[in-house]
Amino acid sequence: MTGAGGEAASASRPGGDGLSADAVVRLRLVIGRLNRQMARASGGQDLTVAQLSALVRVEQHGPLRLGELAAREAVAVPSMVRTIAPLTADGLIAKSPDPTDGRSQLLELTPAGLETITRIRRERSALLAHRSARLTAQQCRDLEAALPLLELLLDEPEAACPSAVPPPRDRDASGS
Repeated sequence: MTGAGGEAASASRPGGDGLSADAVVRLRLVIGRLNRQMARASGGQDLTVAQLSALVRVEQHGPLRLGELAAREAVAVPSMVRTIAPLTADGLIAKSPDPTDGRSQLLELTPAGLETITRIRRERSALLAHRSARLTAQQCRDLEAALPLLELLLDEPEAACPSAVPPPRDRDASGS
């Protein structure tokens, strides 16, 4: 049998553990499509996925050195330089001297960067709120009950997945 994503899918669970292959395909498609729709909901932005991810990392962990940000994003430093150049040019990230190392600079989110992230989150949340308004009260409760389970899927590092293909060291896009 071939699933909706074009992959072979089986209704049985591999080894009795985890979701069925069909459920895995469906979940992946739903998450991917919903993510793309949320990205379009904030379509007024001119940020790439990598740039938005870098902004969020700086917000969460900043101020950061460039190398630290690159490591957190799992990309090479030259890729991160290309990613943040437009962000600094647009005034979303500011560079300041590192007080502990005069050769380095720290990256910090500017008020404009924070406003951009806040706006994008607001627009994406509005899409989900609008979509969830179509659900019945029971469907909303079911979806809310599933949230802790979906959050558990985030807890395992990518490297722990045995069949996952490791990302290239010099990739330009990452997820947020």
